[in-house]
Amino acid sequence: MSKAPKTLTVQQVKSPQRRPPDQRATLIGLGLNKMNRTSTLADTPAVRGMLAKVAHLVRVVE
Repeated sequence: MSKAPKTLTVQQVKSPQRRPPDQRATLIGLGLNKMNRTSTLADTPAVRGMLAKVAHLVRVVE
């Protein structure tokens, strides 16, 4: 039996304007670059770290 990988759905709720370039790059890496876009990502430590870096700009949708 193989388990389905856990996923997270993330929505961008704030603009990356006037933010450091590394935070903008992190949003692009998450597949988010415009307001209210959603992206479904694998629940890995790397993705969790990226979300922690831009937690003030995104929302995890259940």
